[in-house]
Amino acid sequence: MDVSHDRVDLVIVGGGMVGVALACALAPTGLSIRILESRDGSPQSLIDALPELSAEGFDPRVSALTCASQQFLTHVGAWSRMQAARICPYTDMSVWDGRGRGAIQFSAAELHEPCLGHIVENRVTLAALYAAMQEIDTIRFQPGAKIKSVSPPDTQGIRTLRLAGGESLSTALLVGADGAHSRIRAMTGMGATEWDYGHHAIVTTIETELPHRSTCWQRFTEDGPLALLPLADPSERKLSIVWSTSPSHARELMALDENAFCAELGHTFEYRLGQVLSCDTRHLHPLRQRHAQRYVQAGLALVGDAAHTIHPLAGQGVNLGLLDAAALAEVLIDARDRGEAPGDERVLRRYQRMRRADNLQTAAAMEGFRRLFDDLPAPIRLLRSSGMSLVNRLAPVKQHLMLMAMGLRGEVPRLARRP
Repeated sequence: MDVSHDRVDLVIVGGGMVGVALACALAPTGLSIRILESRDGSPQSLIDALPELSAEGFDPRVSALTCASQQFLTHVGAWSRMQAARICPYTDMSVWDGRGRGAIQFSAAELHEPCLGHIVENRVTLAALYAAMQEIDTIRFQPGAKIKSVSPPDTQGIRTLRLAGGESLSTALLVGADGAHSRIRAMTGMGATEWDYGHHAIVTTIETELPHRSTCWQRFTEDGPLALLPLADPSERKLSIVWSTSPSHARELMALDENAFCAELGHTFEYRLGQVLSCDTRHLHPLRQRHAQRYVQAGLALVGDAAHTIHPLAGQGVNLGLLDAAALAEVLIDARDRGEAPGDERVLRRYQRMRRADNLQTAAAMEGFRRLFDDLPAPIRLLRSSGMSLVNRLAPVKQHLMLMAMGLRGEVPRLARRP
């Protein structure tokens, strides 16, 4: 027998940034929301640590949040809390071809903007979202929730989840926000197309000899892109790195001791910030692209990495997920105003139309960009470098690219637009 059975309007599986942001955005609807998180532990511990982060080391997991993401996080009540902790605005971006002379320099000053975006530790964003969530009475966060099964929708469109321990939960809408290896996607038969990028990413925090000057740096090598992202450190010498390279090269780099790794990193980065003085523990992540064949079915929607993952070379992964959350919240708020059921497949298809094509386009662009910087014949490399330099001289083209990357152009969900 079931230990208990509850009925709520909306169940979100996954208590990460995207799932919690979606729940907070839906507060005006009055929907009863349950967030099921597989990991144990109360959000309160992360919230309590937020004021003390300035005295701690940096989380190796960071995101380059766009202006659109900033607007959405402001809307859900998280951004001011993130500012009070630590975030690092970046005003410039320097991108260059490591096997040619092509380079592009982006600057917020060209757009009369205060910055191009912000580098924020994932734990800062998540803690701020948890704090905002705790102020909303209609949201219940349930850690340590292990899902055993998900039923198809019944004649009323209701799905039932059974959890380890015997608890069951019925809902009109189930949202999978449980990451790249989404159990919800698998358990409900939502197929995904995926392939290996042939890259592994090394992630860590480093200290450099020279200050980062609020600049994001990216060098394209024959093995893959190397990005250095500025962190909110008073000395401006702390940066987060994402070094994407071949699996064999990644394993070689991981096997080096700290001094040897720092020397290799400094050489590959062409000493743009002088010597690399130190690095924290390194983490290795295989990179795969995934894209769900569809995002919705009756009573079910996928958001964030559960719906799509892309190469981290442009730092768009979390931003795409937050835009998914903003779009789904917009659709559900409008549906509520019209008296439509949140799990109605016709309602959910509006969300899919808003986001799937844009996500596919971004994924294709990242794949094309990555392939462009593969180890290509010399004539192609020359054209590539010439093209980068040409774009750098064409101010209107460069400004358009910057505005698109910042989320200030294109089809941006209402909750992520500037007022």
